[in-house]
Amino acid sequence: MKKVDFNQVLNDYNEVLPKGVFLTTKAKGEVNTMTMGWGTAGFIWNQNILMAPVRKSRYTHQLIENSEFFTVSVPLNGQLKKELQFCGTKSGRDYNKVEELNLELGEVEECNVPIIKGNDLHFICKIKYQQDMVKENLAEDILENKYPDKDMHTFYYAEVAAVYQEE
Repeated sequence: MKKVDFNQVLNDYNEVLPKGVFLTTKAKGEVNTMTMGWGTAGFIWNQNILMAPVRKSRYTHQLIENSEFFTVSVPLNGQLKKELQFCGTKSGRDYNKVEELNLELGEVEECNVPIIKGNDLHFICKIKYQQDMVKENLAEDILENKYPDKDMHTFYYAEVAAVYQEE
């Protein structure tokens, strides 16, 4: 893997995000990954920032609350579709997704949260700010269409500490 510049990969990331990427976190020795299809990347506080929404009901939420980092692994070429589908529909409470899917984890120097190998890009993200959604502040059409069960997100704003590209 080689390190690459955040701005060079921003367009690729934003193009593939709606198709799904892997958000991985680790706390108390336990690793979990989920499929993330919403989020954004940009420049805030003079830093490259990736914002990742995680629903409070998700097992990943429980882990990310006890971590300073998460990683985002991005399949730019349509690979790992079955794995993304599984990670988007199965809970880490019920499955060890890494073992179940035989996912290969990779270490990075910036943190102890692994990446999911076999993806093209990997963002190493250090959480700088988090905010729980307030349903009273949300437009009614979004609340009705995207949150019928009122299962709101926490938004995690993270500095992109590094970006790796698999060779």
